[in-house]
Amino acid sequence: MKKIILSSVLLALVVLSCNQKNKETGSEIEQTTAQSDEKYCCPMHPEETGKKGDSCKKCGMDLEPVKEAQEAPEEKIEEIVPVSDAVKASVSTEVIINAYLKIKNALAKDNGKDAAAASTDFIKAVSATDTNKIDAKLTVKYSEITEDAKKQAELIVSNSGKIDQQRMHFAVLSKDITSLIATFGSKQKLYQDYCPMYNEGKNGYWISEFKVIKNPYYGSEMLECGGMIKEIK
Repeated sequence: MKKIILSSVLLALVVLSCNQKNKETGSEIEQTTAQSDEKYCCPMHPEETGKKGDSCKKCGMDLEPVKEAQEAPEEKIEEIVPVSDAVKASVSTEVIINAYLKIKNALAKDNGKDAAAASTDFIKAVSATDTNKIDAKLTVKYSEITEDAKKQAELIVSNSGKIDQQRMHFAVLSKDITSLIATFGSKQKLYQDYCPMYNEGKNGYWISEFKVIKNPYYGSEMLECGGMIKEIK
C-alpha cells in the first residue's frame, strides 16, 4: 500500500515537473521567436538594417530596434513649403541665410571662435536687411523670427570657448531660420537636415547648402551623423 502511495506521489511530481518544463520551453520559444522577428536598424542611417548585435556598416554604431530608432522627434518645426514670388520679393533672406550657413560650417569644423565671429556678422546682416517692402500681415512674423534669431546669435558670441553651449543656441537659431525660409522663401537651393542623436532627437535640425551631411552638432566626432529630410528649392 505504501509502495502504491509513494508511486502515485512520484508520478504526480514527474507530471508537474514536465508541465513546468513545457511551459518554460514554450516561453523560451516564444521569446526567441519574438527576438528573431524584431527588426534592427542604425539610428543615424535607417537604411542600414540587420539583426540584434550587428553594427552599422557606415558608422559602426550598434543597430537598435526599429521602433526605438525611428521614434518621431518631440519638437515640431515649421514645415517649409513653396512661397509666392511676391512674398519672396518682399524681403531678401539671402544675406541672412548665408551668414547663418557660416555659423553652421564653423560648428561643423569644431571652431567656436569662427562661429562667434560669424554670429556677429549674422547680427549685422539682420540689422542691415531692408524690410520696407514686407507685407503688413508678415511684418510681425518677421520681427518675431529675427529678434529671436539675433538673441541666439548673441548667445553664440557670448559663449565663445564653450562650443556645447554654442551648439545649443544654434539649434534654436536653426529653428528660426527654418521659419524664416518657410515664410519668405529662398532663392538658392538648400537642404533641411536632421540628426536623431542630438539632444535625444528633440531639435537636431539644421539648414545646409550641401547635399552631403556635415553635422554642426557633433563636428569631427560624428561629422556624417544624420540625413537630409527635405530639399528646399
